[in-house]
Amino acid sequence: MSRRSLVKAAALAAGGGVLSGGGAAHADSGTRAVASRKIGDLTGPGLTTSYRMEATDLGIPAACPDGRTLFVFGDTFENAAVGGGDWRSPVALWSDTSDLNAGVTWSGAVGGDTAQQLWAYQHDNDVFSTVLPSDVITIGGTMYLHAMVNKGLGNVVWTEIWRSDDSGATWTHTGAKFDPNLNGGLFQLLTWGLGDDGYVYVYSTGFQRDKPIILKRVRADNIADPNAYEPWGYRDGNWAWGNDCTPILEGAFGEMSLRPLGGKWVLTWFNAGDYRIDGMIMDTPTSNLYEAYRQTLLWGGAWGQEDDSHVAQLYGGYVIPGSTLDNLHLSVSQWNTDAGWPYRVMQFRVDGFGS
Repeated sequence: MSRRSLVKAAALAAGGGVLSGGGAAHADSGTRAVASRKIGDLTGPGLTTSYRMEATDLGIPAACPDGRTLFVFGDTFENAAVGGGDWRSPVALWSDTSDLNAGVTWSGAVGGDTAQQLWAYQHDNDVFSTVLPSDVITIGGTMYLHAMVNKGLGNVVWTEIWRSDDSGATWTHTGAKFDPNLNGGLFQLLTWGLGDDGYVYVYSTGFQRDKPIILKRVRADNIADPNAYEPWGYRDGNWAWGNDCTPILEGAFGEMSLRPLGGKWVLTWFNAGDYRIDGMIMDTPTSNLYEAYRQTLLWGGAWGQEDDSHVAQLYGGYVIPGSTLDNLHLSVSQWNTDAGWPYRVMQFRVDGFGS
């Protein structure tokens, strides 16, 4: 599958890129009123031009050990168009922003004046075409980045974990590599959050936007050991750790963001099957997700018909550190696959999600 096709497929599945803003198909949705609002663009001409990254996507945020926030981006180009020169991925920017309502601003790029690729490799080599970030987590003084090595988007050849001990300035490979066929191809694209019990909880799926999610956990100090990940599954009438992985929620999952927040756990994700970004609040990562509170946070829409709650060809939807349940901020991507631009990251605020 081509890079363009993977992004475009969700809009086409939803009826040519147009979807009305009806209620989410869930028993508990609609009981709380949410209101979304675009704070502004985070990337594009005049915003990230000085870092030679006018075109980019994803923007996965994580709190750095030094107090800053690191945003990690996917395929990045110098000019305002996909393929617009100086292809890099992943790249990252730092932010010192403390007031999210005023909008995230940048304080610097990893690599200096130009946002440099976080580690060296040649795109479109004989083995793979690009490396895309999946999620970032901070454990003590170390940041861990899970990345997907792709030969054409959606065709994962392996995944791996990198680490940084200097708040994202430099990255080294941990040695952790995962087969793309692990768990029937459901351990490719992941998101993770650190619990107060010392475990990192991991929701994962395939990188094709047409699969359900599964759950694993790993001790925080063993995150770079592929053999230490423990599956959560259903067998003999019970859910338990150590059982073979069983899907915890059916659907067509794209990019995800699992975070402990306000004494609860929050999952936000690109719902590719329904062309929207959904959010869920649960007590623990092992909660029954079919019974958890769920709301649509942003709807897909058509070009020329966008507003604060409808975004054309949207994806991503990552929780920005500093958010609360009632004042949730998301980094949201958008790519006009026909024109090649916009291809950018935006900041949206969602009020009332946890009320």
